[in-house]
Amino acid sequence: MYHRPLLPSHPQRRTVMQGQAFASDGADEEFTTVLGSCVSTCLYDPEVRVGGMNHFLLAEPPSPNAAIDVHYGVYLMEVLVNEMLARGARKHRLKAHLYGGANVNRTMMKIGSINAEFARGFLIREGIVLMREDLGGTQARRVDFRPASGQVRCRVVEERLAPPVQPTTRPQKASGDVELF
Repeated sequence: MYHRPLLPSHPQRRTVMQGQAFASDGADEEFTTVLGSCVSTCLYDPEVRVGGMNHFLLAEPPSPNAAIDVHYGVYLMEVLVNEMLARGARKHRLKAHLYGGANVNRTMMKIGSINAEFARGFLIREGIVLMREDLGGTQARRVDFRPASGQVRCRVVEERLAPPVQPTTRPQKASGDVELF
């Protein structure tokens, strides 16, 4: 499945792992990630040609008193928006794409669906326009994103090539500042 063809060049690839968020205006840069039940948000501000991508494992902590860290969407969505704003983007101009949220293990809780619902809700609450999504199903996806142009390519990963699903453990506590708005 292709959303927009990427330009034929040899970009500098940066892999976005679980718990990470990056933003850039580099025309020769490409963010890439592989998602199962995780969700990745690609944000783009067309006026300043800045884009960013995150990759979160779980939507929110299981209880209101639990620590929030880098594996939660509630943290990484804010980090991504702040990274974009720090590079000159404006929230009212942001365009979003959402990917992942598959329920790859049919015997487990539908974590992918919960992650997808959280990401959509976050964008609505923040007034960020959702341009495209490829969420749900049961197959992993690989996403490549060119932050300076907003171009995205999403491909389904064949089950035999996808990494095995591992039970998740409690994520480690993160440190750092996040500005909530």
